[in-house]
Amino acid sequence: MDQYIGKMLDNRYEILERIGTGGMAVVYKAKCHRLNRLVAVKILKSDLAQDEDFRRRFNAESQAVAQLSHPNIVSVYDVSRGGDTEYIVMELIDGITLKQYMEKRGRLNWRESLHFITQIMRGLSHAHSRGIVHRDIKPQNVMVLRDGSVKVADFGIACLENAAQTLTQEALGSVHYISPEQARGDRTDARSDIYSAGVVLYEMLTGRLPFEGDSAVSVAIQHLSSVPLAPREIDPDIPEQLELICMKAMAPDLERRYPSAEAMIADLEAFRKNPGVNLDFELSDLRPEESDEPTMLLRTTGSHRSPSPERDRRDRYEADRRDRYEEERRPKRRKAAAGRIALLSAGTLAALAVVFFLFRAIFASFLTPSASGQTYIVPDVTNLTVEEARRLDQVADGTFKIVEKGSEASDVAEGLIIRQDPEEAKQVKGELPITIEVWTSAGEDVGTMRDVTGKTYAEAKVELDDLIKQYDLTFDLKEESSEEVPESKIISTDPAAGEALHQGDVIELVISKGMPLVPLVNFVGSDLDWALNQLSTLGLEKGEITYEPSDLPEGQIISVDPADSEVPKGTKINFVVSQGPGSSAGGETGQEEGADMLYVPLPATTGTGHLQIVVNDTVWFDADINYANYGGTYGQLITGTGTANAVVYIDGAYYNTYPLTFTTDG
Repeated sequence: MDQYIGKMLDNRYEILERIGTGGMAVVYKAKCHRLNRLVAVKILKSDLAQDEDFRRRFNAESQAVAQLSHPNIVSVYDVSRGGDTEYIVMELIDGITLKQYMEKRGRLNWRESLHFITQIMRGLSHAHSRGIVHRDIKPQNVMVLRDGSVKVADFGIACLENAAQTLTQEALGSVHYISPEQARGDRTDARSDIYSAGVVLYEMLTGRLPFEGDSAVSVAIQHLSSVPLAPREIDPDIPEQLELICMKAMAPDLERRYPSAEAMIADLEAFRKNPGVNLDFELSDLRPEESDEPTMLLRTTGSHRSPSPERDRRDRYEADRRDRYEEERRPKRRKAAAGRIALLSAGTLAALAVVFFLFRAIFASFLTPSASGQTYIVPDVTNLTVEEARRLDQVADGTFKIVEKGSEASDVAEGLIIRQDPEEAKQVKGELPITIEVWTSAGEDVGTMRDVTGKTYAEAKVELDDLIKQYDLTFDLKEESSEEVPESKIISTDPAAGEALHQGDVIELVISKGMPLVPLVNFVGSDLDWALNQLSTLGLEKGEITYEPSDLPEGQIISVDPADSEVPKGTKINFVVSQGPGSSAGGETGQEEGADMLYVPLPATTGTGHLQIVVNDTVWFDADINYANYGGTYGQLITGTGTANAVVYIDGAYYNTYPLTFTTDG
């Protein structure tokens, strides 16, 4: 039985069940009895709680995430340290990790990958703006909610960007997603998170990791010295511009990588709006420059190891990868020589072409196409107009003919061929001309956004159901406080009602959190009239006022309902007010009780001070007051019989004594 199950932390959080375990802490599902909601509580593992370094890192996480508030980052509600138990209270996420999502779905399509990576980068942008570097971005630390939104979690090894950083006996972060500078043990910054996010995007697009190996060290070495296959080499259907964004995020050279999360988001948004956008850089621009520097050793903590067959095999693997990389670069160096050879052979090729066409003209009449048994390669006519396709040499000379079959909605420019049958590069035989059936683009199928403001998210999904299916729409949810729009209702949408909807669009919904919260002043012990004035200033409403006998002076507040530290704007506040102490303030017994008004001139200063009034050893008033609220004089009604002296103390020091005479009216 887990020692924490059923335990109450700080007399507030009841631990219900264990829901996960990390490297440093155990995560539990708990109930907050004060706010009556379910939360997640992360408790430092007991065997680590005694280690000062682990406690320091756990506290560093607490301080880091407590500074962050963003829809794409897991929210932190509370941080506490009591005895041997240190814990963080976070929002309870109803979803699964991105890693689990990918394991269920397999390789994601590029639209879904774009949707997820954009949200991840928004969360990182917020963290980086607060000086926080996550340093462990991986699919296991990204939560996917049921509505399709994502939240970055587990800042377990996050650090302040300007803090000193070292790698000692453990490699921080998961090695498959680690940046080259982390692998070397160099100083990290926000660009290290961008590299790791690029690896996550690579994995979503291709269904595989850029580097694999038999050990963590071999994978880390590849991050330092190898160039991964470009995503389109694995799947040609991946858009070229999205591949460029992914590879720029993963550039091993810091200077070639995106300088900030905002810069990467800008390219992602530009691509989302126009998949054919010119990003002003190419894949070759991202490759590292050749260097004559000696090989850099990876920092490790293990002792020197002798050569082994496994290491020899890995070294040969790495050498092969470098040879392939060099092979790709050789054509550039041979370009000049190739140009000279082309000039020498141009005349020969021209002569051969003349002989070929003469031969064909003379002997074509002796052979029928079917009798020749010749095989023909189908040309690629996609992204051409029908007229341009018919001007191709293979079509113009009668080998193929183009037959237009129809048009289909597409994000390809209107009039261009988007599909052909048979497909390009296919080998075919038959009588000439061979028919190629083509379908052209009718242009993008554009819809119109409907007005769903004032509806709940569930109502909006029902309202937009047909558009969601037709245009493969997804949602990005954000929350804002609102005085006009009720809680859980939609404040605004992007695109707005009446604007165009495109295939794969992400609809941003801004949902109301209700009235904004305002801090509730501690009214207990304060004068009722002053408290009522404060309510209007805070935007709160006067509720029920009841009176009870009390040791507090008459007119002072005994209790307040609700007693929360923050309440929604417009909340009604109920007061219980003192009727005064049970015994009179002093004087002779048997006399009729009277009253006298005490006026205390306040110091000529601003701010707050502590005022105490004592009458015949009875404390009539004892509270902090704001001098600006009383116009220079504090008034207090004192009841009693006969006469008495009121002794006044300000900020704990004697201030003055005032005589009182209690009289009755009528």
